[in-house]
Formats: sequence, structure tokens, C-alpha cells
Amino acid sequence: MATDFFQQQDVARRGTTRLVVLFSLAVLAIVVSVEVLLAATMGYFGRDPDTGAIDWTAVGDPRLLILATFGTLLLVGGGSLYKIAQLRGGGRVIAEELGGRLVDGSTSDPVERRLLNVVEEMAIASGTSTPPVYIMDGEAGINAFAAGFAQQDAVIGITRGAATTLDRDELQGVIAHEFSHILNGDMRLNIRLIGLLHGIFLIGMIGYFILRMSFYTGGGRSKDNKGAVPILALGAGLAIVGFAGTFFGNLIKAAVSRQREFLADSSAVQFTRHPGGIAGALKKIGGFVTGSKVENPNAPQASHMFFGRATSGFSAMFSTHPPLGERIRRIDPSWDGEFPELPEAGDGAPGAAGPPGAAGFAGVEAGRVPSPNLANAVSQVGQPTPAHVEYAAGLIDRLPEPVMVAAHEPYGARALVYALLLDRDPEPRRRQLAHLEAAADDGVYEETVRLVPVVERLDPRVRLPVLEIALPALRSLTSLQVERFQENVVALVEADEVIDLFEWSLQRILLRDMQASFGRSGPTRVRHRSAGAVQSPLAVLLSVLAYVGNRDPQAAERAFAEGWRVLSLPEQRLLPHGECGFTPLDAALVELDRAAPQVKKRTLEAAVACITADRKVTVEEGELLRVVSAWINCPMPPILTPP
Repeated sequence: MATDFFQQQDVARRGTTRLVVLFSLAVLAIVVSVEVLLAATMGYFGRDPDTGAIDWTAVGDPRLLILATFGTLLLVGGGSLYKIAQLRGGGRVIAEELGGRLVDGSTSDPVERRLLNVVEEMAIASGTSTPPVYIMDGEAGINAFAAGFAQQDAVIGITRGAATTLDRDELQGVIAHEFSHILNGDMRLNIRLIGLLHGIFLIGMIGYFILRMSFYTGGGRSKDNKGAVPILALGAGLAIVGFAGTFFGNLIKAAVSRQREFLADSSAVQFTRHPGGIAGALKKIGGFVTGSKVENPNAPQASHMFFGRATSGFSAMFSTHPPLGERIRRIDPSWDGEFPELPEAGDGAPGAAGPPGAAGFAGVEAGRVPSPNLANAVSQVGQPTPAHVEYAAGLIDRLPEPVMVAAHEPYGARALVYALLLDRDPEPRRRQLAHLEAAADDGVYEETVRLVPVVERLDPRVRLPVLEIALPALRSLTSLQVERFQENVVALVEADEVIDLFEWSLQRILLRDMQASFGRSGPTRVRHRSAGAVQSPLAVLLSVLAYVGNRDPQAAERAFAEGWRVLSLPEQRLLPHGECGFTPLDAALVELDRAAPQVKKRTLEAAVACITADRKVTVEEGELLRVVSAWINCPMPPILTPP
């Protein structure tokens, strides 16, 4: 059983700290080794002319120590930072380096359509933005990965072999496993592993380069060129040091990764309550002729990101994944140890696919729109249940076809957002449509007008999930298109000179996603480790929630007091209405996002207490809570009716 989301965020952060400490020790050992190599080289040149003894006094030379330390740190640190900067574009960069092709949301390919459907279900169920999906067409092995710096720039990658060989339950288990990596903060750790190993590897590459240059210039062959001998030795020494550092770095990578794989397996079972899905996928890997092997030349550096073991030829201590049999037995203790015999990937037909949207669980009626209930909301952050997955499948299945088609391609996605923002009152709507006709990209205005009647019939509670389904299509816009799109969104929102809660929520989701997708925001650093450090932002948030759910001032006071009591902070009164509009709320959320995970947990618990103080939860309150949780990187699943 997976542990609490907020604990896992702390574990991920501590894991990063341990990783930095271990690699720092490795770099320290490299610094010492490089200093000894440089001292030996200098000592050889300054050796005693009579005895030929090497002068080791250079070892204590502070200038040499500074040179070795500064040079090594510059090379390793610079190489690591350069590699991480290369990957700053998020999961998209890694997916493309691994040979992935972005799956078009409007694809009619049944394999790709089923894959997108499963990913969308898991995204809605977990309360995250739908990640883009990349398929590795040239890979016959059964494998998948999640990559990115944060939830907003995450992508899901999957091999063609997995997409065609796994049945729907097995595919869902694999995707749930990858979503666990997204939710538990593993992706950023994985990228740092790639960067740190790259920096250490450069030491060995420089040594190898020196060796090659020595041989090419004849230094390694000429008996008369005795001065080249120490250079040759220096190159060999650097190569040994660098590759030894890579050796121990790979050991560290393997040790870190194996435990995260066990956690992701157990989380996948918890999400789906169907052990046979992920266990079946693992068994098929064992019986498949190509297993989980990935042929792409960049696979070794990203081996720890994959669902299964992507490379071969390593001993168990280097493996980034636990033994296949051990993973299966932890999920299915009754397994007899036999793997199914499977042929190579065939004609691309998906294996035993159920109907799109049918999650295969009993319990919640498919398509039912739940009544808001926040009793377990905070405990379910980052921990979607089978009921959430089934609700998501039902929601997707019942959405009108024109909406789903539009959500999966860039023109339709923009038109869908515009249609969601159109005012019900005739005069503001007239101004909005006039603006779109003049300012929208060619064809988008006409598509907006066509979608309006369908969008108007949508249940208000499905509007934000529809937006989240459309986000991958919006990420494919060019920078110029994004700029025009955002300008149009602002114009539509401001047409009636009043910003309502839904308009603010939609803008926040779009802003958060666009910033991450186009590289305008980086990982959030923890700056506030106690609730007291964010007392003012908390007062703003709870005041907004109190006013949203209560028109009566006294009821708002009581709601605020209920929420504040959870925080165990010095007494605070409800802020005046004028001090807690959307602008102060935006600023408050920025600071709350910089809080430690356990502070975020208390924030959400206080928010729930504030909302439920009157024993009623409106759709607006539920939507606001989900947007707030998403903004502070605590994805909240849909709020369902308890069984």
C-alpha cells in the first residue's frame, strides 16, 4: 500500500539530498585522485636526475590542490548543469531523445486511441493535467516511462510493443505505475541522476581523449619521446578515475531507483485495485521474446526512468529495477513462476481491448456526476482510488463527441476554451464574439460558434476536466499562437468587467500549464517550513474560501474560524472582503507553493474545514479547492459521493 502523498514528497526531497551527499562524496574522491595524478605527472617531470625518483612534494602544493579542486568541480559541476539545462524543456526533450513521437490527439489509430483514453482517465482520476503521450514506434519491447521536472511538464512515453501487446487492464496498470512516478516526485530526481552521472562521465572522457591524442601523436610508440609517458599515464589515470566514478555513480542510481519502482508498483495496484493488470504486464515482459529492452542509443542514461529493465548486460547490483520475479510476487504471491509464451509484436492490433471508457471496475455507476463531499479529499491527494478511475472513464465516455474531438486538436482546443468563457448575457457575449471574429486565428472563430450549443449543455462540474483534456493540444501551439490565445482569453474574461470564480479558475489552470510547457517556470524550492511562516497567505486563502461559500458575514466568520483552528496558529480574524480578491489570492498561492509538503497538507486540511463548516459544499467551493491544490502541486482527485 502506497504511503501518504505528503510523506512521499518529503521522501523524494530527502532522496534528492541523500543523492547530492553521495555524489558529493564521489566527487571528493575524484578531486583527491586527480590531485594525486597531477602531482605524479609534475613529480615525474621534476624527478631527481641521478636516481630518477619522482618528487612527491607537489602533493602538498596548495596551488595544485586548488587547481585540482577547481578544475574537477568546474568539469563535473559544469557538465552536470549543462546536461540538466539541456533537459530543462521537460519531459518532451527526454521523450524525443529516446525516439518518441508525439501521439496526435485526433488520431484514429485504435492502438493510439486506446492509449490516449487510458492516460486521460488516469489524469482526471488523479486531478492532474493530461500529459502528452509519446510512442516509441521502433521499439518492440514492452516498456514505458514518465519524464519531466514537474507535473505540469510531464510526459508519458510508451513503446510500440507495450501499446500493441498489453490488454487494456495491463496497459492501465503500466500507466498507473508511471503516474505514481509523476505524483511522488520521482521525475525530478531521475533528471538529476542523468545530469550528475554525465558530469562524472566527462572526467573519463577527457582521460580517453588524452590517451587517443597521445597515440595519434606517436607519444605512445616512440621510445625517444619519454616526455609523453607521464601524459599517457595521466590520460590513463583520468580514464580510470572517471569510469570508476561512473561505476559507483551507477551503483547509487541503481540503489535509488529500485526502491522507487517497488513503490510505483504498489501505487498502481492501489490506484486500480486490480493487481492482475500490472502483474500481467510484468509477466508478459518475462515471456516476451524482446522483453522490456529498448534499442535507442540514449536508453542507458535514462534506464532508471523506464517501467522495465531497458538495457541488458549489467549485473544485478547495477540493475535499476528489482528482479522481475520479485516484483511479480510482491503483487501476486500465488504466481507459479511461469511466464506466458508470447510472439513478437505483430500487426499493431491492441490485445484484448475493452470498449473505450470502460475501466473494468464494479461499484460507481458509469457516467454519474458526483455530489461534492470533502470528507477524504486531503487523504486522497496524489492517491486516486478505483472509484476515481471509474468516474473518469464514465465522464470521458459521456462527453459529447464534438467536445472530445475538439479537445484533441489545436484549433478545436482553442475554440473549446473560448466557448467555455462565453457569457450567458447577450450584450457581453456580443462583445466577446466580435472580439474573436477580429482577433482569433483563422477558423477558430467559426469552430467556437459551432461548439457553443454543445458546450452550453455541459454540466458545470465537467468544465474543468474538459479543459484538462484539452491541455496537451494547447501545448502544441507555437509561441506566437500561445501569445494570441492568452490575449483572447483575457479579453473574453474582461468583456463583462467582472471576473467570476470559474473564469479565474480556468485562467489559473491555463497559466500554470503554459508556464511549465513553454519553459517559463522551474521547479519550486521550499522556502517556508512552518505554517507560521505563511500565516498571511493562509489568512487570504481561508478568507476567500469563507466568502465564496457564505454570503452571510457571520457564517463566513464561523467558516474562517473553523479552518484557522486546524492550523494551531495565533488567533486571526476574517479579512475584510476588499483584502481577499483574486489578486491577493494569486500572491498567496505563490507563497503557499513554496511551503514544505507537510505545511501544504495542513493548508488543505484547513481549507476543507473552512468549506465544510456549514455542512454544505457547493460546486464552486469544490472547484476552487481543486484549483488551489493543483496550484500548490498537490493534485486532488475528483470529489466523489462516498459509497
